[in-house]
Amino acid sequence: MIEMNNNHKTILIAVSASLVTAVITVLTLHYFEPPREVMLRDASNARYANFTDYNLSGAVQRKFLSSAPTNFISAAESITPSVVNIKALTSGGADNFWNDGIVGASTGSGVIISADGYIVTNNHVVADATDIQVTLDDKREYNAKIVGSDPSTDLALIKVDAQRLQPVRFGNSDSIRVGEWVLAVGNPFNLESTVTAGIVSAKGRSINILEDSYSIESFIQSDAAVNPGNSGGALVNTNGELVGINTAIITKSGRYEGYSFAIPVNLAMKVIRDLKNYGVVQRGFLGVEINDLSPSMARSADYNSMNGVFVFKVNLKSAAEEAGMRQGDIIIGIDGQKIKNKAELLEQVGRHTPGEVVQIEYIRKGQRGIANIKLRNKSNGTALIAPEKFDGNIDAFKKIGISNIRPLTQQETRKIGAKGVKVVSIDKGSLIENKNMEIGFVITHINDKPIMNLDEAVKLIATTKGKVVLAGVYEDFPEEYYYTFVK
Repeated sequence: MIEMNNNHKTILIAVSASLVTAVITVLTLHYFEPPREVMLRDASNARYANFTDYNLSGAVQRKFLSSAPTNFISAAESITPSVVNIKALTSGGADNFWNDGIVGASTGSGVIISADGYIVTNNHVVADATDIQVTLDDKREYNAKIVGSDPSTDLALIKVDAQRLQPVRFGNSDSIRVGEWVLAVGNPFNLESTVTAGIVSAKGRSINILEDSYSIESFIQSDAAVNPGNSGGALVNTNGELVGINTAIITKSGRYEGYSFAIPVNLAMKVIRDLKNYGVVQRGFLGVEINDLSPSMARSADYNSMNGVFVFKVNLKSAAEEAGMRQGDIIIGIDGQKIKNKAELLEQVGRHTPGEVVQIEYIRKGQRGIANIKLRNKSNGTALIAPEKFDGNIDAFKKIGISNIRPLTQQETRKIGAKGVKVVSIDKGSLIENKNMEIGFVITHINDKPIMNLDEAVKLIATTKGKVVLAGVYEDFPEEYYYTFVK
């Protein structure tokens, strides 16, 4: 019995010692080792993730690094003072997508490009305007005048009499990448600046919205929302630098549906400089007619890619012909820049002036060739073109009630198939209004004499006595109309 008691004592002492040792060990570890986080499986989204192991492919995952900042606050703050509201008043009832509901007015946005008041916008915002009102982001208001416009790119340059404005910072549209964040900034309906964000969806997009046969469509497509009143506003990168001028959307409902298009700033800068310096765009031409590449076209040139532009005609005595280009060539590059489609080629050539030399890379029967082409103007020369100006006045037209009249644009001339002058505004209760002439009438003949320019039209109206017959057309109607009166 005594022996059993001794054994029990021995066991109790051993157990007690073990417990004491265990407690001391736990306390020691707790004291010297920092607490560990325990991750529990949870259905909520993780806020942070640290990948130190191999992923399924066996490669170590690279830490994510954005190609540009995704904080838009700084970009938005820097660009909004440079975006303005534009209200273009016309004598007729403007009726287009960007109309703000005011009869005889259309609204849009513009971007300040110089401290002394130069502003770029879309041509369709200010076309045929008799009065242009600009409202800055700080609510200051100015009247503006048109310096020049270019329907082929849908750009216009206007000017307000102001100083110390905040101009936009120019970016580089060539560096824009698909998937990159961009902001669309407008100033619609005097609501102050509106900012939307999206990513670049595509580059070099052509949507056949410009009717001019010399049109250049190489849009930056994004999904940043652009709505009525934002046309002519800024597309900027996350550094707040201008990379495009918002111009159009594709929509079935008349409102934004996810597709917006902007003119690349590198093209816009060339157009703006020309309008400021010359009043007209000095555009260079290769002298070829081109199409986007198809599989059959590629096979005909023994070319195994779909990137390029097919030359289906080389104009006689053109710059391209003299440089040795031929029908069937496939243009794949210009000045070291690879070309994927027609839109990209037109944009690159459109940045150049007549007289400049560009290097064209092409494929002919499977062989690569180089042509150095000296660009020419639309008249097949290399001289700069002066804008058409009217040095007289239109008092002779005002006396019969046509208070404003202008020459036709190249686009209008081609659409109508004849030269003439366009009636922009008509005085109420005047002789012409009583004859039921409407705004937009194009006068092609006066007393059977064809009208070649505004000068001739004014002289004929001023010198004709007695019966006067104004013959012409409306753009959207094929019939010829006649308005007869006696002076």
